[in-house]
Amino acid sequence: MVMIRLMEFLRIALSIIRSTGYLQALSKMKLPVTAPRDANIVFSEEDLPYEEDLLRNPFSVKHWLRYIDHKKNAPKNAVNIIYERALKELPGSYKLWYNYLKLRRRQTKGRCIIDPIFEEVNNAFERSLVFMHKMPRIWMDYCQFLMDQNGITRTRQAFDRALRALPITQHHRIWPLYLTFVKKHDIPETAVRVFRRYLKLCPEDHEDYIEYLISIDRLDEAAVKLGFIVNHEDFVSKHGKSNHQLWNELCDLISKNPDQVRSLNVDAIIRGGLRRYTDQLGHLWNSLADYYVRSGLFERARDIYEEAIQTVKTVRDFSQVFDAYAQFEDLSLIKRMEQAQNDPNPTEEDNIELDLRLARYEHLMERRPLLLNSVLLRQNPHNVHEWHKRVKLNEGQPHQIIATYTEAVQTVDPKLAVGKLNTLWVEFAKFYEENGQLDDARVVFEKATQVPFIKVEDLAAVWCEWAEMEIRHDRSDAALKLMHKATVMPSHKAAYHDETETVQNRLYKSLKLWSLYADLEESFGSFKSCKAVYDRIIDLKIATPQIIINYGLFLEEQNYFEEAFKAYEKGIALFRWPNVYDIWNTYLTKFLRRYGGTKLERARDLFEQCLEKCPPKFAKALYLLYAKLEEEHGLARHAMAVYERATSAVLPEEMFEMFNIYIKKAAEIYGVPKTRQIYEKAIEMLGDTNSREMCMRFAEMETKLGEVDRARAIYAHCSQICDPRVTADFWQAWKDFEVRHGNEDTMREMLRIKRSVQATYNTQVNMMSAQMVNVSGSAGTVADLAPGVKDGMRMLEAKAAEVAQMESRLVMPKGGNILFVRGETQGGDREGARVANPDEIDIDDEEEEGSGSEESGKEEEVPIQKQTVPSEVFGSLKKDDDDDD
Repeated sequence: MVMIRLMEFLRIALSIIRSTGYLQALSKMKLPVTAPRDANIVFSEEDLPYEEDLLRNPFSVKHWLRYIDHKKNAPKNAVNIIYERALKELPGSYKLWYNYLKLRRRQTKGRCIIDPIFEEVNNAFERSLVFMHKMPRIWMDYCQFLMDQNGITRTRQAFDRALRALPITQHHRIWPLYLTFVKKHDIPETAVRVFRRYLKLCPEDHEDYIEYLISIDRLDEAAVKLGFIVNHEDFVSKHGKSNHQLWNELCDLISKNPDQVRSLNVDAIIRGGLRRYTDQLGHLWNSLADYYVRSGLFERARDIYEEAIQTVKTVRDFSQVFDAYAQFEDLSLIKRMEQAQNDPNPTEEDNIELDLRLARYEHLMERRPLLLNSVLLRQNPHNVHEWHKRVKLNEGQPHQIIATYTEAVQTVDPKLAVGKLNTLWVEFAKFYEENGQLDDARVVFEKATQVPFIKVEDLAAVWCEWAEMEIRHDRSDAALKLMHKATVMPSHKAAYHDETETVQNRLYKSLKLWSLYADLEESFGSFKSCKAVYDRIIDLKIATPQIIINYGLFLEEQNYFEEAFKAYEKGIALFRWPNVYDIWNTYLTKFLRRYGGTKLERARDLFEQCLEKCPPKFAKALYLLYAKLEEEHGLARHAMAVYERATSAVLPEEMFEMFNIYIKKAAEIYGVPKTRQIYEKAIEMLGDTNSREMCMRFAEMETKLGEVDRARAIYAHCSQICDPRVTADFWQAWKDFEVRHGNEDTMREMLRIKRSVQATYNTQVNMMSAQMVNVSGSAGTVADLAPGVKDGMRMLEAKAAEVAQMESRLVMPKGGNILFVRGETQGGDREGARVANPDEIDIDDEEEEGSGSEESGKEEEVPIQKQTVPSEVFGSLKKDDDDDD
């Protein structure tokens, strides 16, 4: 039964092949017929359902693909026959053709390119293109397949057919493969023609064409194409290159290959770039010179280098050109020297030429500073400093210096000048003066006074230099005339800072000019003329404190003392503090030196007028001068009043020094006891550090006077601002005092106060720390604290109560703010005091000494010794012994 069905299947298959007319169709297309190699086609029983479906649906691509998928593991020819049958029925199916061609190409893998199977696949592609000629994918696969076979002509023809068959919108898929093909093989002429066709479609790809032309050494056409894209401003580089970079590439190309680039005018192109790209002139100039060097035109190259260094405007471009120029001259010299060494019989002309090249090279190197200066001046012709530098470079060449100065003063615009333009005119005139041409120097100064400078001081400097030149040549009268001419008031007044007016109209208010005029009048003029100049300066309100002081000194030298004092008064009216300080200081000093105490009330009025608005910064010297006047010529109480005013009028950092002076003067005049009030005031006004020092001095003074209790009270008062951890010297001084003048109880009291003060400072530190820790929290009560913290707070409260109890025992003397402690020697016995003191402490040395006296049960009687009262107590009031008798 199976054999019957198999025979029936073969019969049907043969009938189908005959009915399709496959061989006749191939013959009509005139294509080579590729019959399967294995004519014995075997059908299996599994193929029958697919064949029956195809008989019912011969035009269904799905059924054919299903059948092909079923036969994917069958022999190649079997699958190929099914594809051929399918394409016979459906020749316009892109999917069938694509899969079939893909299968046939896969079957060629690993075969030699001369294998007939390649031709069969080519035949299949050709047959597919009869129907699929509008499909770019088929063309691309076909062309790629031909490229793999290395058939150049046939591949090129296939590419051309593809471009003709496909619409232009699909050409962009063919051209990349086509260009890859032509660049792969050494067919430059064909590739150039293909590129030219391609650039008509895609002109933006000129760079790829230029790169290919350079690679095949067709530099002339590459330069032409590069020049074409450089001249088009709207050209956008695919590689991100700017137009300037393309210009540089063009310059490099045409300058390094002068023998191959003949279609372009290299000189005109590079000069066009020089006009176009002014920020990269050095590279373009070097390219142009390099072109002539490679062309063998060395003199022309040298002219290009000279032109370049005379026209570039930046130091960078100059450095590039000069380095290339120096290298060119160096190589030229070395080459000539090698030729001279190889020539056994050099002629005189050869030696002259060698010397000429050597001299040319040396001259170039010597010119470098001057050439660089020229570059900077071309960059900014109004740079005064560079003009001065150029003059120095031309040192030793008078004609060049004169030409430089002349060019400078004609070129520099006063409104655009960088630097002081007046220095150019002044140096120009000094050059003529140094060479003995005074008339020419005066002509230069005369022209300089007419220049519209920006600042008045520049014009004033010119006039001053002119006058000083006349003085150097002993022409003082001419100098005074110049100053008089320069200071003449113009027809209409102009404000000094009014920039709308010319500097010539504002010159009459130049302080520099008037100062020189005053100096010249003092040296060479008369008293009246000099006084008139100073008065004119004051009237114009341009005087400075120094001018006023100079005026006063001048009048004093001429013995016009009252006139000098009037000048000082005018200066005081012109200025305010602090500018008037120097005038007041000079005025008061001169007045006291002149009159002393003869005009005491006038001097006092002057001092009061001066100190009325005197800032604390300048008060110290003036108060000391005032107090000195009162000491020497006035009353002692007036002097003390001045010192007392000075202690509060000076700066805080000067108060301590001023109090020391006050105390010293009070002790000299009234005696030491009078200084107690001053000490108390100083302790109250000064800061902690100075107040501590003042307390120690106060206590030392009281100790010398025998007032031990007062000294102890001062120490107790000062102890409240003395942290034992910081001011150990104070507590040591108090301890030494108690050791010398106190007893056991006073020592205990000192130690108790020390502990109290130390606890106070510790409490302050703890409170600050607690505030820093709890800065973000709310303030709580003692009851809200932890048990440990409660105990600490109770201790602090107990210590505070102890301090309050100690303060209640202090006695305030009349008329002061120092608390005095009543000692044991003033009342009561030591035993009762010892019992009444609950805070008994143990001390080492003092307690051991006191224990011996307690065991004996008797108090040692302290011998009373009479002491002489120091003479400082009475000061100037103390009388001699004879008077007392």
